[in-house]
Amino acid sequence: MSDMKIPAPSRRFGAGAMALVLMLGLGLGGGAAYLVFRGTPGHDHAAPSAEAKTRYTCPMHPTIVSDHPGDCPICGMALVKVGAAGGAAGGERKIAFYRSPMDAKQTSPVPRKDEMGMDYLPVYEDEVAGGAAPVEGLANVQIDPQRQQLIGLRTVEASVGPVGASWRTVGKVAVDETQVHHVNIKVGGFVDTVYVDYVGKPVKRGERLFSIYSPDLLSVQQEYLLALRTRKALSEGGVATGAGNDLVESARERLRLWDIPESEVKRLEETGKPTKNLTLYSPMTGVVTKKDIVMGHRLNEGDMPYEITDLSRVWVLADAYETDLGRIRTGMTATLSLEAFPNKTFKGKVIFIDPILDAKTRTAKVRLEFANPKGELKPEMFGEVTMQAEKREGLRIPADAVIDSGTRKVVFVALDEGKFQPREIEVGSVSGDQVEVVSGLKAGDKVVTRANFLIDSESQLRASLAAMGGK
Repeated sequence: MSDMKIPAPSRRFGAGAMALVLMLGLGLGGGAAYLVFRGTPGHDHAAPSAEAKTRYTCPMHPTIVSDHPGDCPICGMALVKVGAAGGAAGGERKIAFYRSPMDAKQTSPVPRKDEMGMDYLPVYEDEVAGGAAPVEGLANVQIDPQRQQLIGLRTVEASVGPVGASWRTVGKVAVDETQVHHVNIKVGGFVDTVYVDYVGKPVKRGERLFSIYSPDLLSVQQEYLLALRTRKALSEGGVATGAGNDLVESARERLRLWDIPESEVKRLEETGKPTKNLTLYSPMTGVVTKKDIVMGHRLNEGDMPYEITDLSRVWVLADAYETDLGRIRTGMTATLSLEAFPNKTFKGKVIFIDPILDAKTRTAKVRLEFANPKGELKPEMFGEVTMQAEKREGLRIPADAVIDSGTRKVVFVALDEGKFQPREIEVGSVSGDQVEVVSGLKAGDKVVTRANFLIDSESQLRASLAAMGGK
């Protein structure tokens, strides 16, 4: 065997090894990058010395720390200088209070431990700038102007203006039940002639509907003529006509109760000849919505051969959800949009709110009244109903600025030096693309309207790192 010397493995990292380390850091995430990056030669990871050392960290990933300037291996941003105490260069950060790492709602003005023995984490004043209460699970975010432009961030000031609640729902056109009339028969007979012979035909008040032959009616007419002759004979014989007048009025009243027109009674008096046919007329102007009569049909007392409906005014029945019932009032204005008339809206008002809630749909019927002079609104039509409350002054912001998680509503407020603070707000009325803010903001606050979901993700990440003690 020859005396071959096996070279000892080098302890220095070459350029390839450094590239591999950076690739591993990008693949494993912020926590792994922190361990690998700090374990690399040339980066300080020794115990802190008595002499304070200048360090550099990534503003987006505070776990990346270096002892010399450079770029973040995760996002590529330039590292910023921090002091030995962990504060940003140019001034020491002041602690506002301490927060439990397990429950952000538990705070303390002094350092302490929780029930599990874990230290409370410090919360600095710049993180609660503006005096707003901290939002659980979210933290302040700082973004430089160049990155704001890159992600398309936009802000809008909260302003005072007119606000008013509006609700959109589906409505169905229905017949106004107060404008329906049934034509009934008070004397039996046989249908002789039908003048209005199909459903849907428009009729006017006083127009002929049909005529019937009634033996009973013929008998009553003859009785009336006999009473007239008797009264005349008594009067000519010099006898008191009181009894004759009673007979005439009795027969005349029977004709009146059977809805015999006054003109027909006068004709009977003038001619002295009874008619075998009785003609019935329309009691109102409208549309025939029901017909149960044909020629030769036998009609009995109480039958209703026609139903006539006035469609110059209609109802619209809309569904109101349980959460909206407290804001709907009778007299509120409303508009109706139909696919049949895409460029036209109809104006109406709320006239009735159903006092009983539907147990299955959790909605109540809201009745609205609409004028229909041209007959464009036809029963059984469906359309979109928009109910509008009276306008008032209030603080409002664009609806795009609100991040609704289902349990809370959050906006991000722009502060100085590119900082964005999460604020939990309470909203009121919604009108178009504007939302009323009841609490959480004041006039002049700038809220993020674009890229707010990106800021929300970064805020959650920072809050998670802070909860794990990564500050």
